[in-house]
Amino acid sequence: MKTADTVQALTQGAISALGFELIDVEFLKEQADWVLTLYIDSPNGITIDDCERVSRAVEPLLDAADPIPQFYFLSVSSPGLDRPLKKDRDFERALNKKVDVKLYAPQDKKKEFSGTLVRFDADSFTIAQADKERRILRKDAANVRPHIDF
Repeated sequence: MKTADTVQALTQGAISALGFELIDVEFLKEQADWVLTLYIDSPNGITIDDCERVSRAVEPLLDAADPIPQFYFLSVSSPGLDRPLKKDRDFERALNKKVDVKLYAPQDKKKEFSGTLVRFDADSFTIAQADKERRILRKDAANVRPHIDF
């Protein structure tokens, strides 16, 4: 089992008990340090105090289980307005809204597309563009995010 999956299983219950949803877990090397980041959300948004509450709740769980052998920093954060669409529930929230898509490899000589998310399934999603609908395999998408106009 991957470190992120193990941490998710260990912390999910405690985070839910506090009234938050665990959106994602990342365990990445950032320069010389390892960083474990828990992304949380709630219908009312996330404050710095919320992040601190979750951090204090999960630290003892992580210390007791010790799923990560090396030294790391724990970070608890909001996924932000432009959080990537990764899971079905993310795609469900984005239905009928504009999204930005970046691909690993070009399609029609382009690697970036924008359009309205009109449907999705386990393997693909479809965006409506001005002139047509474009079906994209999830495995081909490097990144799918809500479109934000500034």
